[in-house]
Amino acid sequence: MSPIGPIDSSTTPRYAGFSTFARLPRLDQVPHADIAVVGVPFDTGVSYRPGARFGPAHVREASRLLRPYNPGLDIAPFDVAQVADAGDIAVNPFDIGQAIDTVQATALDLTSDGTRLVTIGGDHTIALPLLRTAAERHGPVALVHFDAHLDTWDTYFGAAYTHGTPFRRAVEENILDTEALSHVGIRGPLYGKKDLEDDRRFGFGIHTSADVFRQGVDEIIDRLRTRIGDRPLYVSVDIDVLDPAHAPGTGTPEAGGLTSRELLEILRGFAGLNVVGGDVVEVAPAYDHAELTCVAASQIAYDLVSLMAARSPEEA
Repeated sequence: MSPIGPIDSSTTPRYAGFSTFARLPRLDQVPHADIAVVGVPFDTGVSYRPGARFGPAHVREASRLLRPYNPGLDIAPFDVAQVADAGDIAVNPFDIGQAIDTVQATALDLTSDGTRLVTIGGDHTIALPLLRTAAERHGPVALVHFDAHLDTWDTYFGAAYTHGTPFRRAVEENILDTEALSHVGIRGPLYGKKDLEDDRRFGFGIHTSADVFRQGVDEIIDRLRTRIGDRPLYVSVDIDVLDPAHAPGTGTPEAGGLTSRELLEILRGFAGLNVVGGDVVEVAPAYDHAELTCVAASQIAYDLVSLMAARSPEEA
């Protein structure tokens, strides 16, 4: 059976109809999804500006502009894979622990028949339960983490589970392949040099935003691909990896970030890798001048879907 694709924009204008991701069918409208796009409207784990709980709806709205052929990866992802919108995971906005448990349980349910997930946040706290799910399905996973910040801190105000701690917890839980961990786009002030020392101890390699600028996109891609190999790969994108000029709508902006073009070209450099899951997080619509942030985030999610669609579930 041919996949059920998005609404035809030649018969229904892009600004009309239901606001699913890329105007794709809902999960309950297809017999099976190879890839599901799911939202997690949760931002209780933020340490500065809130608002990312409204990110999934904002990104979906921008995704109306997406078209079915992706020339950057030479693929029509909705023709070769059944992609559907799974809606939002309804999480407790007052209890971080319970929210994490809900995301994990729902993600496990959604992936029980081989479906792979692209998740729209929400704050970066949600990466931990999504990584737990990926590891349950594939074993410890390689990780490429695009972010201005390390997100390997221990606690905030005594809280162990926040948007600044998910990857430290993931290393402690042995759900990451510590031979294949990379940050990309790191920049800005830190609490101290120990932050970097801890990060190296966990196994992360760091490619700063300055490295991307000075070494170039192709060199960064080569280094990442060498580190990843054919391991199952999870890609986590905090939208604040982009410079505020490209993504003002986020909770903890930092000057000197990547351009949208640099980020998308690095992602497209992952063509052929075994991408088993990914997320785009920290889109906060209240700060998003002229919808710059949601346009970038929707394209990032589309490229993640395209990377997954290019590799069959049997290869994943």
